[in-house]
Amino acid sequence: MGKKDGLHTESSNGSAETNGVKHQKKLKKKAYDAELIRMQTELVKLAAWVKDRGLRVVALFEGRDAAGKGGTIKRFTEFLNPRGAPVVALAKPSDQEKGQWYFQRYIAHLPSAGEMVIFDRSWYNRAGVEHVMGFCTEQEYREFLRSVPEFERMLIRSGIVLVKYWFSVSDQAQEHRFQARNHSPIKRWKLSPMDLESRKRWFDYSKAKDEMFKYTDLQDSPWWVVDADDKRRARVNCVNHFLRIIPYEDLTPKAVELPPPQEPDPNYVRPPLATLRFVPNVV
Repeated sequence: MGKKDGLHTESSNGSAETNGVKHQKKLKKKAYDAELIRMQTELVKLAAWVKDRGLRVVALFEGRDAAGKGGTIKRFTEFLNPRGAPVVALAKPSDQEKGQWYFQRYIAHLPSAGEMVIFDRSWYNRAGVEHVMGFCTEQEYREFLRSVPEFERMLIRSGIVLVKYWFSVSDQAQEHRFQARNHSPIKRWKLSPMDLESRKRWFDYSKAKDEMFKYTDLQDSPWWVVDADDKRRARVNCVNHFLRIIPYEDLTPKAVELPPPQEPDPNYVRPPLATLRFVPNVV
């Protein structure tokens, strides 16, 4: 097994261990599919509760490249109303944004009452890629580490529910996923220049993550680590954990009696189908 953020070992019986915690074998697809639809049903209930009670929820998804953040977010939001549970994945800052207070562009995406906002990477870019790749100065980096605990406490004091997830993956699993992307024309776009550079800076990113945790893994805004070598198990574990964060009740509306369809108008003559441009069948 490869190292996982510098903390991954192999036990004598071949089972993976991280920080002394043994992990089960990969989750079977049948069990995964059944648990996934159950969880997604509960997420719909939770979203309805958040809207009804006017709650404000922020979930941060961070971690290694190819650790499975995007796949988890996709399953997380699949059946949610995107207006009530938007995903925020910001591009690199513009020249104007570079001149702003660092947190300013993220504040614009914080939730209003009744919303859950999911950040696919967040302000923690400064502690990760910006620091490792030299996109910020050492002074900016150190100021971020000093400022972010207070920034997050301000969010929490304002009533925002803040949940932070770090997706941890071994170097072996990451390499396997990079190779799979490279050999698939429909996935190759996922190999960004930053992904390629991360292969050469594995331990630099490990050190940056450890330093980030030292300053920001706090009692009032902790990091929750998701073991992501098994993508299916990571998704199930993450969503189940999120569902336990906020107590909620089932507000699912009862099925309604649908009104009968409108009766056809005998005086209305539809244009011939031959006048319409249909998309041709190809299969």
